[in-house]
Amino acid sequence: MTRWSEFYVHTTREVPSDAEVISHQLMVRAGLIKKLAAGIYTYLPLGWRSVAKMAAIVRREMDAAGAVELSMPAIQPAELWQESGRWQRYGKELLRMRDRHDREFCFGPTHEEVVTDLVRRDVRSYRQLPFNLYQIQTKFRDEIRPRFGLMRGREFLMKDAYSFGATEAQLDEAYEAMRRAYCAIFAACKLEYTMVEADTGTIGGSSSHEFMVVAQTGESAVVSCPCGYGANVEKAESRLAPAVAAEEAPEERRAVPTPGKSSVPDVAAFLGVPPERVVKTLIYETEKEFVAALVRGDREINEVKLQNALAADHLALASEEKVERLTGAALGFAGPIGLPAELRLIADESVRELRNFVCGANEADTHLVGVNWGRDLPLPPVADLLLVAAGDPCPRCGAPLQLSRGIEVGHIFKLGTKYSEAMRCHFTDETGAERPMIMGCYGLGIGRTVAAAIEQNHDADGIVWPLPLAPFEVLLVTLNAADEETRRVADELHARLGALGIEVLYDDRDERPGVKFKDADLVGIPLRVVVGGKSLAAGQVEISHRRDRAKEAVPVAEGLQSILARLAAEGRKTPA
Repeated sequence: MTRWSEFYVHTTREVPSDAEVISHQLMVRAGLIKKLAAGIYTYLPLGWRSVAKMAAIVRREMDAAGAVELSMPAIQPAELWQESGRWQRYGKELLRMRDRHDREFCFGPTHEEVVTDLVRRDVRSYRQLPFNLYQIQTKFRDEIRPRFGLMRGREFLMKDAYSFGATEAQLDEAYEAMRRAYCAIFAACKLEYTMVEADTGTIGGSSSHEFMVVAQTGESAVVSCPCGYGANVEKAESRLAPAVAAEEAPEERRAVPTPGKSSVPDVAAFLGVPPERVVKTLIYETEKEFVAALVRGDREINEVKLQNALAADHLALASEEKVERLTGAALGFAGPIGLPAELRLIADESVRELRNFVCGANEADTHLVGVNWGRDLPLPPVADLLLVAAGDPCPRCGAPLQLSRGIEVGHIFKLGTKYSEAMRCHFTDETGAERPMIMGCYGLGIGRTVAAAIEQNHDADGIVWPLPLAPFEVLLVTLNAADEETRRVADELHARLGALGIEVLYDDRDERPGVKFKDADLVGIPLRVVVGGKSLAAGQVEISHRRDRAKEAVPVAEGLQSILARLAAEGRKTPA
């Protein structure tokens, strides 16, 4: 029995100055979260109810998929991360600390090391495999620029699961079980989502897929094709056609002054060539070397692909000063001919077939034209480094790829033996031989999914909750709460709904109707029941859905059954 006057709800009309996305704005304004520090939030009662509902859906589907819940420590000893090789590789997002004995620890951003250490202490034989362990727990990643509220916070609530098996077939089975479970979870939340191929990132492994909630405000770009292909832009591939015909005769290479023309569009226009005839040379720095990466002038480098191709832990564009030192020219005039030996060359596939192309001359205000592979310089090692764009041909069927936006809410990985080999998590097989366990890991953002649901379900007035994630199912509003008859009808309806297990927030405040209706729209509870005013004078209560605002007045005696019928239509199972 929850009355607004006794519940901790504090709404505001003010839009937070640091809130860039709608979910952040509405979660603060509706009293779901409160900022404590950058990227760190208190879940207020309304917000926590939605988060708890999300967690309950996750637990139900994980249990149904055969996973077993446990809880591991958030604070993790450095030795485990040093053993896996990630203590330095993970970078500055790993929050490191020391205890009073000067021992190093971190606040876990993920739990591969901890769960691998746990399992290697207990499991010895193939007969004890396979199994899948999961938890729902607070994580911390020290984002350099936390933003978007729960979408990219530093402290966050996450479900992470880890499967252990003896064979690749067992990994495949666990991976498919988690894929089905994730689909069931997002379907149960009534969210529009898609699954796409993804990069494995700092987690590692042989393959991975992301689950994206579709939303125009999403920070992730996703490419897809009607044939079924889908990937985020970090992973996406395409069949990009050559920019020139292979039989084109070679021209004479010559240096041409291009004063002040450092960008591809300016150079192309000045020389009267299409941008795809220009080769861009971008200078990057990794933890171990400098790299010159080449890509066609009308396209962009995918830095995730480049980092993977280089097997680098960190990658960043070199500073202007370093570019000048390495190439002898200012930014915009670097080229692949005559670079120092310390610069490693790598090229995207898009430049392989180019003939008579343009590139920087490594000389101030100068470009080379008529450059050809083989004659003027050898073709460097080639890899897929391309950032795919809308309209590129699908790598499977050749049809134009479509670009949309989404919010990553889940990520599943085939880890293989990455952690079990490094940490000696071994088992004895049927022949008595010792082998590393084959692992998978499966993450799902609890708070992030709730925020993504708001990104997908809102209007100009506030949140429009899908019923499964709404903090309450019904908002019961009284007009003129001091009136005895209004109070009697509302109290009785509140009690009868509560007895049937319906979650009702009873707005019994002595406030003007306009204030109550504004708050009702902002908080976004799916079904609204208004008691009082002209409707009650006519022996009726007013029922409306938050999503379409369609109102219907029904007799007081039929109010309960009408509410139950509407909830049932939304998929809510209630007692007969």
